[in-house]
Amino acid sequence: MKEIYLKALMICLIINTLSCSAQNLPLNTPFASIPNGAYIKDTNNELTPYIGTYKGTFDDKEITLFITKQENKLENSAQKSYYMDALIVKYIVKNSSGAILQDTQNNSSDIEFYSFKMRPAKNALQFIYTGTNCHVGWGDIYLKKINTTQISWEYRPDDIITTAAKCPPTLDTTIYLPETKNLIFTKQ
Repeated sequence: MKEIYLKALMICLIINTLSCSAQNLPLNTPFASIPNGAYIKDTNNELTPYIGTYKGTFDDKEITLFITKQENKLENSAQKSYYMDALIVKYIVKNSSGAILQDTQNNSSDIEFYSFKMRPAKNALQFIYTGTNCHVGWGDIYLKKINTTQISWEYRPDDIITTAAKCPPTLDTTIYLPETKNLIFTKQ
């Protein structure tokens, strides 16, 4: 009896191991093909070249991007939940006098800015940006790798209608990130 129990346990462990490893999928897996609970893994280190600190200027503002990699980031959507390797972007925007207009580095606010899709044909990554207070400025940001020290920026904000009941007028809803295309950031 003990021998049968051990064999059954071994079979269960083997099946469990195989099913877990089968849940690891490459970064560019189409959303419809991702099963609930899967892990979208950066198996080819495609995110690594983007990691670092980058600086750029736009409209007399200096923007510093701090790009790091987070493994096993939980992604919840209405259809499913899964884990993924993603790039997380924190940033500082300063005016021409050097005063900080916005700093998300040590911020535990609702502002999220992370990669969610590879665009291999364009040598780019697509990011979700949840916007500032009350989600003003939410949209997509594309970072394209130009060379080992430069990335190109494109920000496509979406529209949002807000009211004083939804967003108190005392909150800063200014979009400080550059709303432009082909802005060059240089690695520091």
